[in-house]
Amino acid sequence: MPEARTPAQIEADIVRRREQLAETLDEIGVRMHPKTIIGDAKAKVASTVDHTAGRAYVSVNRLVTDVTSRFRDEDGAPRVERIVPVALLAVGVVGLLVVSARRRRR
Repeated sequence: MPEARTPAQIEADIVRRREQLAETLDEIGVRMHPKTIIGDAKAKVASTVDHTAGRAYVSVNRLVTDVTSRFRDEDGAPRVERIVPVALLAVGVVGLLVVSARRRRR
């Protein structure tokens, strides 16, 4: 059978529970404050942007490394047999674009 509590114990329990409730309400007030909500949203967006930018950097870095490795040998020397055809192709495309632009102006 449970022990009977004294009025002093009951009062102390009420005071303790009031203090706990006040702390809880204060915490809810802070969490629901517009500045807190906006700050949390900004932090989440910044984290997402940082994560996305990091992934993009890794992807671009991987692509650049892959392309570079196709035009350089193991020692780092340029592979002329691969660079010359790509350069000629680029010059040809630019030439076609220039000719096409001139024809449009007429």
